[in-house]
Amino acid sequence: MRGSRQAILDRVRAAKKDMLAATDSQAAGTRLQDHPANLIPKRGSLDKESRIALFKEEAEKVNASVVRVAAGEQIPQEVARFLKENNIPPKVKSAPRLKNLPWSTTLLEVDSGIADGDDAVSVTSAFAAVAETGTLVVHSGPDMPTTLNFLPLTNIAVIEADKIYGNYEQAFNKLRQKDGENQPLLDYMPRTLCFITGPSRSADIEQTLLLGAHGPQRLHIIIIDDELG
Repeated sequence: MRGSRQAILDRVRAAKKDMLAATDSQAAGTRLQDHPANLIPKRGSLDKESRIALFKEEAEKVNASVVRVAAGEQIPQEVARFLKENNIPPKVKSAPRLKNLPWSTTLLEVDSGIADGDDAVSVTSAFAAVAETGTLVVHSGPDMPTTLNFLPLTNIAVIEADKIYGNYEQAFNKLRQKDGENQPLLDYMPRTLCFITGPSRSADIEQTLLLGAHGPQRLHIIIIDDELG
């Protein structure tokens, strides 16, 4: 019995020692600079079309709807179609990045800027997407207010096909490259970085799944083949 107890204590001490080493400032600084990758699932190592197909499959599993269009000019028409088919009033708040799309080709009432409690529909632009989990990667910035992702009950998100990556590590690498691979962490990290997998949900009450518990009830994703610019 004493030998088993000692073995357990030895393992605890070893784990504590490793934890202390990991929290050392020099070790932490090295990790931030080198950003070593964790174990990467092989299922995301696919060609472009297979990544898009996997992303669509995984997103639809968690109650998101996904369509694909050829060009950014088709986004307003797709937004109008989705709202009409779901009997949602044709009034949207768009991300500033999307304000120059040809919204006038539709009957939509469109405003651009920060969402508030009165906005029922938002149209946003994702920074990246992760195929292996059907996840959108969004971050804050002047052209992408965070409130648009969470306040409206319906979120329509746009993602360029070339920005659908196989795994999270690739998405993080793309984020680092925005301002330079060797820049300090705070120089390339936005104020907020969020991962969105399907509409908001909760099953806290009697294990009953409720969509829209902490955010949008609906998530509609538009994949475009060209670049938004």
